Amino acid sequence: MDTLLKPTHTDLPASPRRDQRPDPNHADCRGVASVLSRVGDKWSVFVIMMLSDGPKRFNELKRMINGVSQRMLTLTLRGLERDGLVTRTIFPTIPPRVDYELTDLGHGLSRPVEALGKWAKDHLDQIEAARTRFDKRGEN
Repeated sequence: MDTLLKPTHTDLPASPRRDQRPDPNHADCRGVASVLSRVGDKWSVFVIMMLSDGPKRFNELKRMINGVSQRMLTLTLRGLERDGLVTRTIFPTIPPRVDYELTDLGHGLSRPVEALGKWAKDHLDQIEAARTRFDKRGEN
């Protein structure tokens, strides 16, 4: 019986030895990957978009971002603050008021995030049509 799983591409590079130094041309990949995982996360994108026009309180953000849980919003804001994209300001009132605001670095990111959101909105029909065509191919 013939199988489709024939090993045809067997000329693979050897795995690097443990004592080998990493390729210096790829040294920053891990750092870039960690940044992209933060800014590419859907909740981070929504938070950045919602904060682009000024500071917001936690519950205000939660109401604006449909579907985000309190825990996920807390984790997202904490991660964005850790990365220097958002500041958290506590006002000594009763009860205490906490505002979240984009830093200069965060504002710099809001422009590409908004452009990506606009692109997604502008091309949503084409993407959905492509998905439908793809899914129909699998039904045959």
